[in-house]
Amino acid sequence: MKLRKKIPLIDQHDKNGFWGGKFGGSFIPETLKRPVEDLTNKFQKLRNDKKFLKKRDFYFKNYIGSPTSFIKLENLTNHLGGAQIWAKVVSEANGGAHKIYNATVHALICKAMGKKYIVGDTGAGYAGKMLSMAAKKFGLKCKIFMGVKDIKRQKPNCDAMRKNGAEIIPVYSGSQTLVDAVSECMRYWVSNCDNTHMCVGSTVGPNIFVKICGWSTAQISRELKEQLKSEFNKIPKKIKLINCVGGGSSAYGFWSEFIDFEKDQIELIGVEAGGPKKSNLHAAPLSRGAKLGILHGAAAYCCQDKEGQIKETESISAGLDYPSVSPIHCFLKDTKRARYTYATDEDALNAYQLVTKLENLNPSLEPSHAFAEAIKIAPGLSKDTIIIVNSCGDAKKDRDILRQRLGKNNDISN
Repeated sequence: MKLRKKIPLIDQHDKNGFWGGKFGGSFIPETLKRPVEDLTNKFQKLRNDKKFLKKRDFYFKNYIGSPTSFIKLENLTNHLGGAQIWAKVVSEANGGAHKIYNATVHALICKAMGKKYIVGDTGAGYAGKMLSMAAKKFGLKCKIFMGVKDIKRQKPNCDAMRKNGAEIIPVYSGSQTLVDAVSECMRYWVSNCDNTHMCVGSTVGPNIFVKICGWSTAQISRELKEQLKSEFNKIPKKIKLINCVGGGSSAYGFWSEFIDFEKDQIELIGVEAGGPKKSNLHAAPLSRGAKLGILHGAAAYCCQDKEGQIKETESISAGLDYPSVSPIHCFLKDTKRARYTYATDEDALNAYQLVTKLENLNPSLEPSHAFAEAIKIAPGLSKDTIIIVNSCGDAKKDRDILRQRLGKNNDISN
């Protein structure tokens, strides 16, 4: 099992859709084989269509607001000592998170396929919020499937979805979180695929959805590569790219352009949700020894019990609270191109407090997990080492959780 250079990672699968011969694939019911095949063929044509690419780039620039900033966190760097800490502020994108790239591309695909309805899943509410925005922008009717537990803890994004005209379908089954929302969304699409397009909110699910999402979020690393050259006149020799990992869409987008570099020059570090310190529950399949399983149409490492059933997860971060992960990240782990670790709820909260105290930055609880790892390792690294954290979401959606955990006087308005 090894990576191939000069070939996008999303295309390094075999004829059956597996990365490394065992991750991914398309485990779907017979009724979905035709619509998935149609979507696969359509996407392959569109990604090579100059008119479609021109349209995508137009909306990335004029609707999403690309490129987002690349900034040095001077105060945090001086406070910690050691490595320089920088941030790619993807939360500047329209809507406040990286999910807008995938949502916009899916809306454009939906229009290109002549469909009027689009459905999607959401956990933190970002994927749902962005899909509702894109649906409104392109005149599509939208349904968002969301676990009732997440609806309660992500009220700001739910309010935004409804304001954009989307219908939120509450999911009461299972753990009432993202994993169940994805399942219900897929069930709905099985019965409505003739006139409805489905947007999977991360690099998970059957092969084609992994590819579309990865292709969309790769914009982040394309921007960062040019910004590094502009800032340093070259790609520096010691870089650590740190990203939170739930499903894995922001991490893939952040790393895509740098995978071909040697890891001695550019290390890729993924930070999963370790859950509460005093609990055995977590959402860290890559860093805490999960076994291979099948979930939502793909083979990947999954949190499972002794009988092989999907295990309940727990995280303060709704966007990372998922029992599996992208098959692409499983492949990166097994090829040892990326290193995966985890941060606990408490680590993420502490990181959030330190970053917001020292910098004019307001990372959501998802990237706060990545900042926790940066804060942990920076003091022990040389000053010519450059740590870059993908600040992929804004904490406005987390205001209720943060006030509950940190107190009413906590300032989360910046």
